[in-house]
Amino acid sequence: MTIEYDSYHGYQLQYRDSYAGLPVREVCAEPAAFPPGDSGSVAWRLSSDHGDDFAGFSAAFDAFLEQADAGQVTAIVVGAWEECYATSSAPIVERLVREAPRLPALRSLFLGAISGDQAEISWIQQSDVTPLLEAYPKLERFDVRGGTGLELRPVRHESLRMLRVETGGLSGEVARAVAASDLPTLEHLELWLGIPDYGGDATVADLDPILRGERLPALRHLGLQDSEIQDEIAAAVAFAPVVARLESLALSMGTLGDEGAAALLTGQPLTHLRRLDLHHHYLSDAMMRRVAEALPGVDVDLSGREDPDEDDGEQWLYVAVSE
Repeated sequence: MTIEYDSYHGYQLQYRDSYAGLPVREVCAEPAAFPPGDSGSVAWRLSSDHGDDFAGFSAAFDAFLEQADAGQVTAIVVGAWEECYATSSAPIVERLVREAPRLPALRSLFLGAISGDQAEISWIQQSDVTPLLEAYPKLERFDVRGGTGLELRPVRHESLRMLRVETGGLSGEVARAVAASDLPTLEHLELWLGIPDYGGDATVADLDPILRGERLPALRHLGLQDSEIQDEIAAAVAFAPVVARLESLALSMGTLGDEGAAALLTGQPLTHLRRLDLHHHYLSDAMMRRVAEALPGVDVDLSGREDPDEDDGEQWLYVAVSE
């Protein structure tokens, strides 16, 4: 599965150009002819952020069903809905679930591709997204942005290959639900853990089933990112059974320091990895050299070194995405 995510050009991409390897087509207010059979060649972006074009997201969805051959659609990007900082995604989830019989080819879905100028990531009001996974058993990729109000129950999904959860604060409840889910085909798991100020209370213990990997036999990429406890996570990852089968590992976007990096290097060998992503970190020059020298055949990303802020003798470290 091609991963089109580029963390360097904005952490909160709107996916207006491409998504899931497909060019994005914006649903427009006016009916537009689209050649039969071509509706599956694009990712359809639905939102109510077109000024006065739509009365709301429901109208945008109606226009989508008029413009697309729903039975051919393979990818949908859900952008901003009206007052997404105050109104939850529950009606959108309900509509997508209701329309599932008309969307049998849907394989990729992003719920909440909303940029910071529309709503900060922790302002986005999400809801229980479990019904989407239940309604679309053939879904292969699911992305969701926003942790406020986000709920998930443990599920078994036979087709999901990529799961990405972008938050400024991931609750322990959601982390435990991901960890308790049976995902036999999942290859790519990415969790932005965030900070406690925005609901990020997930702990290393909550992530333990993921690190054991017993329910994730196909996992090849693991991202546990954007965390204030990045050193603790690195120490746990150092001895995690799942790491032996990974091709790439991301502990980026958080407050990783020398302590966490040293723990990572003193654990199991990481030389089998193709890529280790540590960008946005707080490593010293000496530790950066040590990491690079210890993994000569690995593509190690040590870019984006940050310096702690100091205030009255105290040092403050920040994750890449919080509010």
